[in-house]
Amino acid sequence: MLFTVRLKDNKEFVRLYGKGAFVSCGMCTVYYRRNGRKENRIGISTGKKIGKAVMRSRARRVIRQAYRENEADFPKGYDIVITARQGSTECKSYHISTFFKKKVIPAMKDPQRQKRTVKK
Repeated sequence: MLFTVRLKDNKEFVRLYGKGAFVSCGMCTVYYRRNGRKENRIGISTGKKIGKAVMRSRARRVIRQAYRENEADFPKGYDIVITARQGSTECKSYHISTFFKKKVIPAMKDPQRQKRTVKK
């Protein structure tokens, strides 16, 4: 990954889950927030609902490959957490890649979608 560093710390994941904007589909949910750096930082999360270890590892590999294919299109300076959902076990990387191109990248470039809205 050319322009990307890995997110590893739990508090960074929790910060994005709580304060980051998100885009969701049946395969995965993408949380994102500006980080004030020149590179993106990415973390991939798979829960036990996905399946056993083989299925979780496959989901992570597919998501990582889809991110690599679109890495140059993502705007720089974001923390990104991608959480796999149960639908990600049957999909190929081009399904997630299409989701990134059509939903995630336009949402990250839109200044109106940068903040999380709270319903009252």
